[in-house]
Amino acid sequence: MRLTWELLSERARTCTACGLCGTRTNVVLGEGNQAADILFVGEGPGYEEDKQGRPFVGPAGQLLDKMLAAISLSREQVYIANIVKCRPPNNRVPLYEEATACLPFLRAQCGLIQPKFIVCLGATATRHIYSPDARITRERGVWKEKQGIKILPTYHPAALLRDESKKKEAWADLQALRAAVQAGA
Repeated sequence: MRLTWELLSERARTCTACGLCGTRTNVVLGEGNQAADILFVGEGPGYEEDKQGRPFVGPAGQLLDKMLAAISLSREQVYIANIVKCRPPNNRVPLYEEATACLPFLRAQCGLIQPKFIVCLGATATRHIYSPDARITRERGVWKEKQGIKILPTYHPAALLRDESKKKEAWADLQALRAAVQAGA
């Protein structure tokens, strides 16, 4: 059976691979252009995301929208997903086991989307996509390529809300992304 978005969505809605299924309101698979060149990956849904079933709709999502607009992009042009598809209790960082249980969904999304670029938003996404021993402060802004996909780690919008001094570096990362997309790299 060929994997489709409908089948993937149904599998995610009925997933019980980790304990997060027991406390979720909604599975937050992702949203955006299902044929996007750019895939943004965050950590996991927060309260508002779990409530609405959509990624990045709280304050961090509003900042992400502004970040996208600053490089002439919108949610409709990219795809936005997370490492885990269910909200961890009290918005804690997903446990390794939870992330590992959820990664097949992200891999399936990548297979369906076939992005040219993946932007890792924050440490959790960077560790699970870029490198297991990655540190966001060390890897931020450093391109890597895996299976023909260019990967760029940057700060999570929530981190930028907590520490505005990181916005300059995040802006440099966004400009690098825009340049790479425009170059067709």
